[in-house]
Amino acid sequence: MTAADETPVRVGVFGLLGSGNLGNDGSLEALLGYLRAEHPEAVVDALCGGPEAVTTRFGIPATRLHWYRGEYRTASRAGAIAAKGLGKVVDVFRTAAWVRRHDVVIVPGMGVLEATLPLRPWGFPYALFLLCASGRLLRTRVALVSVGAAAIGNRPTRALVRWSARLAAYRSYRDAQSRDAMRAMGVDTARDEVYPDLAFVLPTPRTSAPWDPSAPPGPVCVGVMDFHGGNDDRARADEIYRRYLDGTVRFVRALVEEGRAVRLLTGDECDASVVAAILDAVDSPLVTAAEPSSLADLMKEMAAAETVVAIRYHNLICALKTGTPVLALCYAAKSDALMAEMGLGAYCHPAREVDADRLLEQFRALEKRSAELRQILTERNLAAARRLEHQFNALTAALFPATGHAHTHTSRKAP
Repeated sequence: MTAADETPVRVGVFGLLGSGNLGNDGSLEALLGYLRAEHPEAVVDALCGGPEAVTTRFGIPATRLHWYRGEYRTASRAGAIAAKGLGKVVDVFRTAAWVRRHDVVIVPGMGVLEATLPLRPWGFPYALFLLCASGRLLRTRVALVSVGAAAIGNRPTRALVRWSARLAAYRSYRDAQSRDAMRAMGVDTARDEVYPDLAFVLPTPRTSAPWDPSAPPGPVCVGVMDFHGGNDDRARADEIYRRYLDGTVRFVRALVEEGRAVRLLTGDECDASVVAAILDAVDSPLVTAAEPSSLADLMKEMAAAETVVAIRYHNLICALKTGTPVLALCYAAKSDALMAEMGLGAYCHPAREVDADRLLEQFRALEKRSAELRQILTERNLAAARRLEHQFNALTAALFPATGHAHTHTSRKAP
């Protein structure tokens, strides 16, 4: 059978995409790059959080993830509570109808099997369960690709996540601890593989000039986050936020006093309030803020920096991909694992207990090893790119068996 005789494969992508989180959208961008390069015959659309944004940016049709538009707003009035409850029922049928139209559904990256940030079980975990259950019932293959997972304390959330993983036809994880977490929650992971985060396959911007260790110290990028702890920290969320913000402000102020330029970066639309708070507290022309709209924008900023200090997971990835030494404010074990994998395990700092003096010590130690660390990152990035080639080959074999032998990914180049 020739390619012209084949029925186009109908591929759906699923997740909190187009909702303002640059990391999630970066995962989608990486997946679409793979599909367009290796399966150009595929017809692709999305079921996602921000359908208008996804269609505008990526040029694919998209459907809203939830029937009830106020899904992620707290419902306090009786009418809103009733509407949200009705939405849970309607979404059963909406999700099944959408899944039925596809041969394959892919959940690209993201921490869809974790609750390291505040998460209600009947929000995204429920939506993911509906997806995977519909896929099993309707014989549509659902793939969780290079996703993040973590141990979950809340019993309803843990049950929904565990059953979602069990019902998926294909699973791979972005680090070994994610696979270990799912095994500990009762999922058979014997056939599941570990690959780097999908964002590692995105193209890296070229810098205008090579890094010069003899030049005066360059700017420092500080990635910020509207951080209030995780699911188990709700009782002390305000305290965690104040401590994180105070430590970050003190750190930025210390850099400014040394004459260093600081560039503030976000990773989600909600982080803008943190940027505003820092600019208000540190009134200096040396502190400026960027308005990135993609991981490519973040990487351009970081490629021009001497050093990066960041908290969001995909901000760390952007720094690592550009080969820029980075100090991580870690709010979950996934960040520690990422830094260790890339050779920077010594440069982690707890986001819940930011100590500006200790952070400055680690920052100065990081900068002293800058040349050595840049070389290490070059080597680790090449290794990550090669491993993602294996991921895409495995994905083709698992999800596109009719074309699996026709596409061997020899045309893809490591960034």
